[in-house]
Amino acid sequence: MKTVVLDGNTLNPGDNPWTGLEKICDLTVYDRTEPEQTIARAKDADIILTNKTLLNAEVINSLPKLKFISVLATGYNVVDLKAASARSIPVSNVPGYSPPSVAQHVFALLLGHANKVAMHDLAVKEGQWAGQKDFCFWNAPLIELAGKKMGIVGFGDIGQRVGTIANSFGMEVLAYAPRPKPAPGYAPFNFVGLDELFKEADVVSLHCPLTAENEKFINKKLLATMKPNAYLINTARGPLINETDLASALTGGIIAGAALDVVSEEPMLPGNPLSGTPNLTITPHIAWATLEARSRLTATTVENVQAFLNGKAVNVVNGV
Repeated sequence: MKTVVLDGNTLNPGDNPWTGLEKICDLTVYDRTEPEQTIARAKDADIILTNKTLLNAEVINSLPKLKFISVLATGYNVVDLKAASARSIPVSNVPGYSPPSVAQHVFALLLGHANKVAMHDLAVKEGQWAGQKDFCFWNAPLIELAGKKMGIVGFGDIGQRVGTIANSFGMEVLAYAPRPKPAPGYAPFNFVGLDELFKEADVVSLHCPLTAENEKFINKKLLATMKPNAYLINTARGPLINETDLASALTGGIIAGAALDVVSEEPMLPGNPLSGTPNLTITPHIAWATLEARSRLTATTVENVQAFLNGKAVNVVNGV
């Protein structure tokens, strides 16, 4: 079947070949697709693979040959599931490929804050160490994670892995899960309400999906309940945070700092309220992007397509 990848560059910029898909289908790969190009590029496709290229109702209904969609990600909000279901088009995603990489990135961000590695590396390279009278110096307080409280919002695969790592650092783990989850086999650990988590945690890490109900739930009111030395980390979805409110909280010293791998609109726009905000670290949506994680994503996508070709789609998110 004719298969079109609409935005393959982030998944395979040259180090993660499409060999598995090429063996089982007639494959065309576009590095990037602008909205106005989508229908023309996909009009003859039986199968579409997309990461961030939007497949809304208009697009789906303009593609009469389309039989299957596989999202090159775990999140699938780029596809209008209702429109796909109305045409009996199954939509699959790729669950479980990213937890090791995302959890690792959470602690890269947290340790960068706790140990001020980049700050002191720059200071040494600027000659500050050479000018010291003592054998060491530090330009900002250093933080020991042991004994601190890690608050995890969303306790799925990634949140659970973050909790395990936090426990290995000697942190107490507080978790919020809107649906019941089994408690992990380590201590100290407690499931708590959202308000209690934000009030008690020294670090809050977001690992929840974006929904209509939780969009911008990190707002001025909730940020004001946090400890003044608390640190906020978001590797989930940018629109979970009201960025204007976070910028005000950081500028006003309401919380000690934040680290984000995602923002509300990506790539980040020059006019984003967080631009130039103090005590803020931003990385360009790379928590998922290790080669190991991208290779797992590609391998599962091959399995998704093969299963559909065999007559029984897997990892289906729209019940078709």
